[in-house]
Amino acid sequence: MSVDTTYRSTAPEIMDDFAMEGEILRDALDKIASINQLLGGNKVTLDGIKSLIDSKPKQEVIRITDIGCGNGDMLRTLADYAKSQGLHFILKGIDANSFTIKHAESLSTSYPNISYSCSDIFQDLNKDEPCDIMLCTLTLHHFKDEEIIDLLENIKKSAKMGIVINDLQRSALAYRLFQALCYVFRLNDMSREDGLVSILRGFKRADLIKYSKQLNLKSGSIKWKWAFRYQWIIKTI
Repeated sequence: MSVDTTYRSTAPEIMDDFAMEGEILRDALDKIASINQLLGGNKVTLDGIKSLIDSKPKQEVIRITDIGCGNGDMLRTLADYAKSQGLHFILKGIDANSFTIKHAESLSTSYPNISYSCSDIFQDLNKDEPCDIMLCTLTLHHFKDEEIIDLLENIKKSAKMGIVINDLQRSALAYRLFQALCYVFRLNDMSREDGLVSILRGFKRADLIKYSKQLNLKSGSIKWKWAFRYQWIIKTI
């Protein structure tokens, strides 16, 4: 049966239930992080950050907030990178699921420069809290078009340097390849179903260009990256 990727799907994901908790969710979070690492997803985000801080002095403190942080894998990757390069990152993860936040905290106990907050991102971003770079790694596709515009409008006000978005390309080939990955990684039913829905809720380049025009963005870049990702860098300075 053919896969129609003409329009973004509005089908819900099981993981969108912020009250969810337990071993199935924990397994899903960790498998998502493992697959993201294997397919180079963390590098897509890290490269975006590098481009934003390229001209900054190494001793300057850079505050980075990860929206929809999951198990915190991206933040730990950044902390390790900063340590290896002699950089000074202060890292924060935001997620609306309290179980997810507790799991992320349990995996990050050896990282003193990482903190977490369980809150609705639309509310949390309205707080006057210093931040240089906002990250959206595999988060933006969870929202409808109008919610994406509202969210990015808020982020523009909060991120002093810029925003790095790393999200899925809506593609029939990506859909079929993920079906194969499900067997390789022995994903549970929730991970398999949510993963396929996520791809259908992902983006084409035209979607991101449309958002850029709606947001009246002055500076940024949209690049396709392996594996079936878009890296969208928005400069706010």
